Amino acid sequence: MSGEDGESGGRAGDWAELHLVLLGPGERAPRLPAETAGAPLEARVRGFLEHDARVGETAAVRTVLGRRVEGSLLEVLPPARQTFGRPVPELLEVGSELRALIRAGGLEGA
Repeated sequence: MSGEDGESGGRAGDWAELHLVLLGPGERAPRLPAETAGAPLEARVRGFLEHDARVGETAAVRTVLGRRVEGSLLEVLPPARQTFGRPVPELLEVGSELRALIRAGGLEGA
């Protein structure tokens, strides 16, 4: 595997993220709002590098579903960025309130 920070590039087989332009501004659907139509449709795809590559270079990955995708190498060993958002304050206390109600006998059949 490549360096820990993943900044310089990666070797064949490293998990990596690519950036690619799927449609340029002139290729987008004509009925889109002007702000949307004037921007490219872009994607980020993760997979295993097929060959050694440096960040910013064109690279190819094989996705976990076996699809081959080419694009510009963004990062090697990218972190998971998805979240479930911020906690909802009203829901944080629900569990302890429910347990208190059950202990107090306030819920029939629970």
